[in-house]
Amino acid sequence: MNEDSANQHTLTLEPNDARHLAMLCGQFDAHLRQIEERLNVQINARGNLFQISGPDARVDEAAALLKHLYAEICQGVGISPESLHLQLQQAGLEQVAAESATDVSSTGAPAAGTPVIDASVEAIHVIRTKRASVKPRGKNQQGYVRTIARNDINFGIGPAGTGKTYLAVACAVEALLEERVRRILLVRPAVEAGEKLGFLPGDLSQKIDPYLRPLYDALYEMLGFETVNRYIEKNIIEVAPLAFMRGRTLNNAFIILDEAQNTTREQMKMFLTRIGFGSTAVITGDATQIDLPRGSQSGLTHVVNILDGVDGIGFTWFQNKDVVRHPVVQRIVEAYDRHEGQAAPLDKSRQ
Repeated sequence: MNEDSANQHTLTLEPNDARHLAMLCGQFDAHLRQIEERLNVQINARGNLFQISGPDARVDEAAALLKHLYAEICQGVGISPESLHLQLQQAGLEQVAAESATDVSSTGAPAAGTPVIDASVEAIHVIRTKRASVKPRGKNQQGYVRTIARNDINFGIGPAGTGKTYLAVACAVEALLEERVRRILLVRPAVEAGEKLGFLPGDLSQKIDPYLRPLYDALYEMLGFETVNRYIEKNIIEVAPLAFMRGRTLNNAFIILDEAQNTTREQMKMFLTRIGFGSTAVITGDATQIDLPRGSQSGLTHVVNILDGVDGIGFTWFQNKDVVRHPVVQRIVEAYDRHEGQAAPLDKSRQ
C-alpha cells in the first residue's frame, strides 16, 4: 500500500448495541474481513469504534458502507453473505464509474451510434413486481433498465451473472402488471450444450423445459407459483423454444430471447422480424459461451454490426465487473478470459 495515499478514519456507530454490532461484524469478524478484501482497506473494531485505514477513496467508501449496514441492522434488516456481496458490488461499481466517467470504454458503453446514458444524473428506476421490488445495481444495470424502457428492441450482452435475463424478466413482469403489454413471451434456442436431448422423455416442448428453467425460476420469484401457472394456462405467459416463433407476429407483448448467442444468423433475423406493434423485445446473450456447431456463426455476434446505429434499438454491454453473483463467479470469468488470451468476439466487433 502506498503510504502517501493512505488515510485513517475513526468511525463511531450509534447506538452502542452489542447485539447489532456483532451482526455487523459477522461470526469471527467474517463480514469485516470480506469488506477489507473487496475494498482494499484494514478495519479494526473495538466496541462501537471502528478504525479504517487504506487509500482515501476506499476508506470513505468503507465508512459509508459500515454506517449504511449498521443503520439497516438497527431497523431490523439482517445481513446475509449474498446481501453483503451485493452491497459491496454496488459500492465498487459506483467507485469505478466515478473514476472513469470520461472513459467510455471502461463503462461498458453501447455500440457506436447508440446514445450513452449517464446513470449518475438520472434517478434509479426500481422495478415493481407482485412479490418483490428489483433495484438495478451499478451503472450498466441501471442504464440497461432505462434502455429497455426507451427502445422497442434491446440487446443485453456480456458475461454470465450480470443480471441480463433476471432484469429483463422483471421489466416484463412490471409491464404486464401495469397493463402496458398483454402477454409475456420467454424464448430460448434449443441448442444442446454438449449433451443430447433425445434421451429425455416427452415431446419437444417437454424436452426443452430444462433449458427454460431459469426463466421459470425468475417468474416464480416475482409473481408466485400459482400466479405463474395460471398465467401460463391462460396463455398470458408463454415459454417456448425459438423454433416455435416462425410465422408469428407478436403484438402488445414483452418478448425475451435468452441465450441468444446460440441462435444462427437466420434464426436471429426470423426472431427480430416477429416484433409487432406495441411490443418490446429484449435479447440477451454471452458471446463467450456459444454452443453452436463449429463453423456456424452466432446470430448475436452477426447482428451487432448490422443493427449498429438503427433508431429504436438499444445496446447495453456488460463487463466482468458487473457480475453480481458470488465473487468467485467474477474471478472465474476473468480467469477464462486470461486463459483464452483474446478479447471476446463481440468486443472485436466494436473496435
